[in-house]
Amino acid sequence: MATCEVCGNDYWMSFEVHTVSGDVHVFDSFECAAHRLAPICEHCQCRILGHGVEVSGRFFCCAHCARSVETVEGAKIRDAVGAHPV
Repeated sequence: MATCEVCGNDYWMSFEVHTVSGDVHVFDSFECAAHRLAPICEHCQCRILGHGVEVSGRFFCCAHCARSVETVEGAKIRDAVGAHPV
């Protein structure tokens, strides 16, 4: 058994997440993993659990947030999910 690094629960079905940097994290749920590892939108501060967008090395949850902060490069960003093809 291993202890979750977020909530401290000692759970027999805990799991490890290995990051690109070589760090190893132990969690008891995907909720705790997302809380610790998901990036935060630089505009609205929500956790980015989907694809999100990256503009000039900054992460945003959606095109609207990217356009709100990164006016020049962000203006080129469009959300693809749910968009009707032209």
